[in-house]
Amino acid sequence: MAVDVSGSVGSPSRGRVVAWALWDWGSAAFNAVIVTFVFTVYLTDAVAADEESGSQALGIALAVAGVFIALLAPVTGQRSDAGGRRRLWLGVHTGLVVACTAGLFFVRDDPSYLLPGLVLIAAGSVFFEIAEVNYNAMLVQVSTRATIGRVSGFGWGMGYFGGLVALTIVLFAFVQPDVGLFGVTSEDGLNIRVVALFAALWFALFALPVLLLVPEAPPSGESARGSFLSGYAVLARRLRDMWRTDRRTLLFLVASAVYRDGLAAIFTFGGVVAAGTFGFSATEVVIFAIAANLTAGTGAVLGGRLDDRFGPKRVIVAALAGLILVGGALVVLPGKAAFWACGLLLATFVGPAQSSSRTFFARIVAPEREGEAFGLYATTGRAVSFLGPLAFSGFIAVFGTQRAGMAGIALVLLAGLAAVLPIRPPGSEEGEQQDEAEEKSHP
Repeated sequence: MAVDVSGSVGSPSRGRVVAWALWDWGSAAFNAVIVTFVFTVYLTDAVAADEESGSQALGIALAVAGVFIALLAPVTGQRSDAGGRRRLWLGVHTGLVVACTAGLFFVRDDPSYLLPGLVLIAAGSVFFEIAEVNYNAMLVQVSTRATIGRVSGFGWGMGYFGGLVALTIVLFAFVQPDVGLFGVTSEDGLNIRVVALFAALWFALFALPVLLLVPEAPPSGESARGSFLSGYAVLARRLRDMWRTDRRTLLFLVASAVYRDGLAAIFTFGGVVAAGTFGFSATEVVIFAIAANLTAGTGAVLGGRLDDRFGPKRVIVAALAGLILVGGALVVLPGKAAFWACGLLLATFVGPAQSSSRTFFARIVAPEREGEAFGLYATTGRAVSFLGPLAFSGFIAVFGTQRAGMAGIALVLLAGLAAVLPIRPPGSEEGEQQDEAEEKSHP
């Protein structure tokens, strides 16, 4: 079922697009600085007793967070649609992410602080994903059918470029100097702990424009009354109807869930692998992260334009194929130079795959149910969110090296590619005719 994505609230403007994308810019402080390149490396390298046990514990913590996201995301999105409160709940959950991030300041470089650090990162991940449900649903409010690809790509690009700027500040203000800004040193991990405060402030600041400038979406017209648990009954009926009349959407949810978990694993464990397998110092990890965010942001922006021109499925398939080939090479190639070359190529492909997955879904979901739909998008991703962390941690446990963990992630991406290949792209004449036939056969 094709949907007009011309925006639910008035005519989209550049100002609203920029305000919306600045949330992505700010969110990089949590994704890039905290989860990927700085604080998780600190947890596994300095706080944990050893890198292998720290890496496994991180994988378990993120898998547990995924279970909570899978349970909560679709119903919270559904209730946001019904009440017309996407922006409100985006603000609430963003605030909770900021609070969890700031709390990491108290995690010292001692094994006794590993569990509190993992709990805060896991909780922050849950609140972040639920916030992102409403953020993604707003895509249709700030774009049109003709521009949705480039707007989505611009948002992803802003996220990566925001990560680049944030990581650059972190590197030269706190990580690299013996005595950093405000006299901060590395004693008790203070330089990294202060980074957590910086990340919290960064996200809070750049989340404000979307909360102030992008209007609330109108209510979907469905009642938001009843207990939170009653939303699961509504969701079950919706999934049943989707299986009968809109199977393409359901199949894409499942297929994209698999490869999106592989994409998330690349960035989640990228810094850990760089430090543990390829011998990168903390400074080198951050420098690599800056370069990776530059190439990923560029890839996302260019991929968004290709999306509008050639369609999202072609972009997704090409990006996944590139990721699998380059990831496989990285498993066997030794040395820092190989990690630099392959890592930057991986980053370039990740952005387009992420952005076009969002536009593929936004093009086919029912109007005024975007929050619920992107809640399902988050849930299906998190329903299999154990795949990436489990493949990474499991292969380490079996083979005893982080390099083996990378092979596990490549297999997850391969499974996702195989699942998405048979799915009809949005806008295809054959696909629309089949959707209409399904609707007529199940009134």
